[in-house]
Amino acid sequence: GVGMGMTAPVSITAFPAEDGSFQHKVKVSLRIPSQFQDSPPCPTDESIKIEERQGMTIYSTQFGGYAKEADYVNYAAKLKAALGSEAAYCKDFYLCNGYDPPMKPYGRRNEVWFVKE
Repeated sequence: GVGMGMTAPVSITAFPAEDGSFQHKVKVSLRIPSQFQDSPPCPTDESIKIEERQGMTIYSTQFGGYAKEADYVNYAAKLKAALGSEAAYCKDFYLCNGYDPPMKPYGRRNEVWFVKE
């Protein structure tokens, strides 16, 4: 019953298939605003879970526009190529982040994150 408004980033955990495309399973995460961090409201929908994300070090790339799955897959492939075989990062998943509300037409910011191992 508490409205929290739009938070940023909206983060999608993608579990890539062999060809790099998203598998059907993805996890969408929203940041709980600062004023609710100490005592977040309890979700009324059982499919919604409150999780604490631990600190992490990431490898990241940024791009603009209205991001679609193909954009995230493309930029994840570019980030993977830029990192080469020397960088140690989790290969089971990566994070796709959008920072802007749908109504913002210009100057949009999206990122792909690989979590450093």
